Amino acid sequence: MNPAEGAALVGLAAIVLYAIFGGADFGGGVWDLLATGPRRHAQRDAITHAIGPVWEANHVWLIFAIVTLFTCFPPAFADIATMLNAPLTFALVGIVLRGAAFVFRNYATPESSVAHGWTAVFGAASLLTPFWLGDSVGALATGRYAWLSPFALAVGVFALVACAQIAAVFLADEAEGEPLQNDFRRRAIIATFALWIAGAIPIAIARVTESDLFAALLTPHAAIAISCAIVLGLVVAVAVARRARLVARVAVGAEALAILIGWFGAQAPSLIAGHLTLTAAASSDAMIVAFLIACAGGAVVLIPSLALLFYVFKGPRRAG
Repeated sequence: MNPAEGAALVGLAAIVLYAIFGGADFGGGVWDLLATGPRRHAQRDAITHAIGPVWEANHVWLIFAIVTLFTCFPPAFADIATMLNAPLTFALVGIVLRGAAFVFRNYATPESSVAHGWTAVFGAASLLTPFWLGDSVGALATGRYAWLSPFALAVGVFALVACAQIAAVFLADEAEGEPLQNDFRRRAIIATFALWIAGAIPIAIARVTESDLFAALLTPHAAIAISCAIVLGLVVAVAVARRARLVARVAVGAEALAILIGWFGAQAPSLIAGHLTLTAAASSDAMIVAFLIACAGGAVVLIPSLALLFYVFKGPRRAG
């Protein structure tokens, strides 16, 4: 493995972690917007309790992925930041709005018009961000930066549904009380089936409008990863239905990993399809090696810190 491939794997790891943890964060906002029924206030309270302690930490992985890109693959960063400026700006606006709305809502009187207004902003921004991030990924996959193409927009919808599924699986475990857990369990199963439909649509569009991309999706690496994602979705649905919480959480994380490996596998060895390979976009070996050494050193501090954060706020419940 050469340094460029090592840096690409580090970047993929950051994207996977952001898809899982950031996806759960965004998906929580989706279910917050869609909270219904007599327990809608309790559903929103459960989402706030789940997101509150860790939502800011989740963006560490997005920042890390961006730093990896502009340090190790500067021509690719320049192209992406220029050609996909609009959808990435929309996503950034969503990140800022949902963070502000989440904080302001929690300091407002629960039943006031101010709280209702910020709830709407929080939910809408939670839809906006994963959609435009997914759209950007779809635009990259086309090789034309076609962020308004049917394929890219369909990938945006797919990303949004994936976030909703991840969040529902996590919330089914973290919500207090059987009624609330059942609410999110139903949502998790529905979202899993919706994800299969949402995933089939961009593939069908690619077959008609993106022949090169469709052929890439049929290559062994991509096809195996996509097949694994479908099977893991079934495991998620069965585990949620049987209340196998740990299995469901591991399976939904593995499903996100398989989806992203399918994307990387379809593009390999290109970083941007039809434009830049990993080798052509890479910085010097010395720069990348220095970056990887810095990452290893930083991980010694970052990983235990995040583990402690999640243990304190997400670890085993203690009586009293």
